[in-house]
Amino acid sequence: MDGAIARAAGFLQELVLPVDCAGCGTAGPALCRDCRLRLAPQVTARSVGGMPVASALAYSGVAQPVIVAFKNEGRTGLAPPLAVALRAAVAAAVQEVEGDDLLLVPMASTRRSAAERGYDPVRLLLRRAGLPHTDALRLVRRPRDQVRLGREARFANLEHGMAARVPLTGRRVLLVDDVVTTGATLTEAARSVRAAGGRVLGAATVASTRLR
Repeated sequence: MDGAIARAAGFLQELVLPVDCAGCGTAGPALCRDCRLRLAPQVTARSVGGMPVASALAYSGVAQPVIVAFKNEGRTGLAPPLAVALRAAVAAAVQEVEGDDLLLVPMASTRRSAAERGYDPVRLLLRRAGLPHTDALRLVRRPRDQVRLGREARFANLEHGMAARVPLTGRRVLLVDDVVTTGATLTEAARSVRAAGGRVLGAATVASTRLR
């Protein structure tokens, strides 16, 4: 209930109070027309540990501040264009997958982080995109904040930090996240799915950082 109240309050605040565009900072709507157009999905593919990952946006330009505002500033009114992007990434990831038994599995998250935000960003986008998902993963320990960690430290920080909530024997899984950076989170999630007997077909994310 608290999460629903927080989401409603954030949405009403954007309707009533003056806001700046989350993409370019100009006064006006929460997302101006030009920035909304710049969020049109342009799906790209990359590989994370041999796993194909489809992403709808580059994590740069307009997309970066919009995603940050959505995730960290409670601006849930920005969900619609990001949900469109996620749906495009999922569609690209499954275009060659036959059958309807595929599980969309978002990354494990802590109850504390969702409670502090009032919502879970990835799960909110999945709902807005009309994509059923399965909370098949859980954290077995709380990792350190990844923001200031380098590539190797990120992988070490998340290693064996997740586990499956339920047996996944024989199930086909598409992992879902908001942004892929080094790929450490997706790598650990994939390991957890395989350890539970599942088969990871790939992943879909809203955005991807530029490969270096």
